[in-house]
Amino acid sequence: MRIRVRVPELMDDPALDAKAHDRALAGLIRLNQWSRAHRLLWSGVAAHARAVNAEGRALRVLDVATGSGDAPIAMDAWAKRAGLRIEWILSDRSAHALSVAHARAEAAGVRATTAVADAVAGPLPAACDLAICSLFLHHFDPPDVMRVLRNMSAAATRAVGVTDLDRTRAGLALAWLGGRALSRSYIVHHDAPASVRAAFTRAEIAALARTAGLDGVEVRGAWPARWTLWWRRA
Repeated sequence: MRIRVRVPELMDDPALDAKAHDRALAGLIRLNQWSRAHRLLWSGVAAHARAVNAEGRALRVLDVATGSGDAPIAMDAWAKRAGLRIEWILSDRSAHALSVAHARAEAAGVRATTAVADAVAGPLPAACDLAICSLFLHHFDPPDVMRVLRNMSAAATRAVGVTDLDRTRAGLALAWLGGRALSRSYIVHHDAPASVRAAFTRAEIAALARTAGLDGVEVRGAWPARWTLWWRRA
């Protein structure tokens, strides 16, 4: 898939009906669980948690564009099993998504605060060790991707971690099949393959990150048809 094609995703419509939004969020939770998407950043988060916990405090992690909060909720459960202490800051520009994320986090016993924030316009909530985001950057054109990365790096005192889709034919097929197998939401059926068509390749995202000032960034491929990006502050 040589050409990147970005079309508006239905989930991004600010006028989206709340019930339809909730059905779509539930479908995305199932997709992410099936693809084990949250595992992709976990090893990096855990390594920083061990280092910071050794200093006698909890690691503070900002989850950018948290959606329904499923990434922090999953990682918090793994942290507790590993004996690691993490405090979460859940941010999103959608107040409705944040209300869903807060309720789910509270029900799961996750120590979290929430903040309405636009990752493109910035600034993001400060006082965090790590800034992470999952499946978000493909929503934007390159100038805004670089703004998000700059805002994340400005907010984080230690590192930035990002995971997103890789624009491949295999990824498109998986998104189409997975969206229909795991959700009845018309939003998921549209947005899942649309997301792959709008995704950046590993080479593209690495170049954008370096241009945004994230020198020394590392981008690696991951299953299924994903990549992870880590930048560590010198």
